[in-house]
Amino acid sequence: MKTFRTLSILILSFLSFTALAQTQDSLWILDNFQKIERMVPMRDGVKLHTSIYVPKDMTEQHPFLIIRTPYASFPYGENQFGGRYLVRHQRYYLREGYIIVQQDVRGSWMSEGEFVDVRPFNPNKKGNEIDEASDTYDLIDWLLKNIPNNNGRAGVQGISYPGFYATMAAISNHPALKAVSPQAPVTEWFLGDDFHHNGALMLMDAFGFYSSFGKSRPKPTMVGTKGFNFHSSDSYQFYLKIGAIKNLNARYLHDSIAFWNDLFAHPNYDDWWKARNTRNFVTNLKPATLVVGGLFDAEDGYGAWRLYEAIEKKSKNDNRLVMGPWSHGQWGSANGSYLGNIRFGSNTSLWYQNNIEIPFFNYHLKGKGSITNIAEANIFISGENQWHQFTQWPPKEKSDRNIFLQPDGKLSWSRPTAGSSFSTYVSDPSKPVPFAEDVQLGRTNTYMTDDQRFASRRTDVLAFETDVLAEDLTLAGTVVADLMMSTTGTDADFIVKVIDVFPDEFSYSPESNYPMGGYQMLVRGEVMRGRFRNSFEKPEAFTPDKVARVRFELPDVAHRVQKGHRLMIQIQSSWFPLVDRNPQKFVNIYTANDSDYQKATIRIFHDSKNASSIILPVLK
Repeated sequence: MKTFRTLSILILSFLSFTALAQTQDSLWILDNFQKIERMVPMRDGVKLHTSIYVPKDMTEQHPFLIIRTPYASFPYGENQFGGRYLVRHQRYYLREGYIIVQQDVRGSWMSEGEFVDVRPFNPNKKGNEIDEASDTYDLIDWLLKNIPNNNGRAGVQGISYPGFYATMAAISNHPALKAVSPQAPVTEWFLGDDFHHNGALMLMDAFGFYSSFGKSRPKPTMVGTKGFNFHSSDSYQFYLKIGAIKNLNARYLHDSIAFWNDLFAHPNYDDWWKARNTRNFVTNLKPATLVVGGLFDAEDGYGAWRLYEAIEKKSKNDNRLVMGPWSHGQWGSANGSYLGNIRFGSNTSLWYQNNIEIPFFNYHLKGKGSITNIAEANIFISGENQWHQFTQWPPKEKSDRNIFLQPDGKLSWSRPTAGSSFSTYVSDPSKPVPFAEDVQLGRTNTYMTDDQRFASRRTDVLAFETDVLAEDLTLAGTVVADLMMSTTGTDADFIVKVIDVFPDEFSYSPESNYPMGGYQMLVRGEVMRGRFRNSFEKPEAFTPDKVARVRFELPDVAHRVQKGHRLMIQIQSSWFPLVDRNPQKFVNIYTANDSDYQKATIRIFHDSKNASSIILPVLK
């Protein structure tokens, strides 16, 4: 996501502008836009730094398109043009005559005030009390009154953390706010986005991000904080040598990162986390919303699916969904034709930009064109490599079907008949299952479609596989894992992967040099911290060697396993260092000692009494 972003954003923005310096687009923008910078006052008197690109054309009135960000409205200075709206498809909003507004959120970069991570929405604000929704409301009010020749309409967009601020904008319900697009929006940081999945700490993202982003900024600045020096190129070894995760704070952070301390202080799903769940507050939204995300977004795929779902349930506004075959933010790139080793057959990013996003804002903010071609749910089904338009999501044509784990590593639609049957593995925290085959320092985007053959060969990973499919199997909706298990420990994690196994003779040749025959494509993987199997608020220990049920949701999928392929399910209890290691002992993991980490023997049952299954959303 966000790992190392505070360092790279300045470099990337500069390089992007430099590359564009001699292009027709950049010269046209310099000739046709004026940039102004203002410190815009909020209702409590705090002023927020705001960069505004104003069209020189006075023959028509122009709408506002706003992004609020903690990642800098760079470059600073009214004579300095650059940033995201001079690169890639965003420059077309300038061609369309939008007034482009970029604002440093409260307490970040050149803005005044105190920065608060995912600042909770306050539905009962009094007087000069603020939140991110009120800051957006006050910004729009100021723009309407102080920027001449506007048409009285505003839109907001943002990817990732700015996607959170876009959701807050929608919640503000300012009457001039007509269209909002939260893209890969940070939505729920305990259950599924970024730093926790089902209560398990996503270690690489959390530490990699907060070891730099989380540093305090005592006064406004144009200079980003320094990134963390790992002194390593191997994340697996770096985190393994750390031992218990409390050692990261003791050795490196020394209580200097406020939100890192908050993570450790709230190990369960308490009111502190619930106040930061934006889904709780998307009631009676007025602006049209376009929620955008990636099928293979490693950071905020959960947020896109679940925010759309929440708005559908709680508001009656025009709410639409787009999910393409993308990593985090890839829909804003110049090329969405592949991810890692997987090819999608067309440039899906350009198709989205030209057929959905730009028409959406043009229609709502300029009264231009039509959105009749933008469906309720615009979903790319990987494997088939085609866009589909649905009248709802999940599609009404899908049905949930149990596919059962069987003895001898088989998968079948029939319930197992064995009297007593289980598969066993030993989960050893000193030798956790890696999340990827290669050695790397940072978490990759491509692991979401990576070949899983390396994991299949480990003795601490169970693999269950169908016969070769005689017909296509299309999955469209939420996957549910329903495992019957036991452990010799008192806690355990469970990682379930849905995998498309390619035929042995498969090849993208001449497009790829990677051996695609027999490729085990990760379609969806998710972790469940076993202590939360019955409640995220009140964790429970396992009774050693007693059969228990662990049932949990995996984020939605949209994928076709083609005829001639196989479907595989993998189950394991570590995914390192993507996810922090479970000590497999029922202790507070954030205060656990190195000595608390212990081996455990885990059984996954597949017999007539204790049948484990994966519930698949099958599209007919």
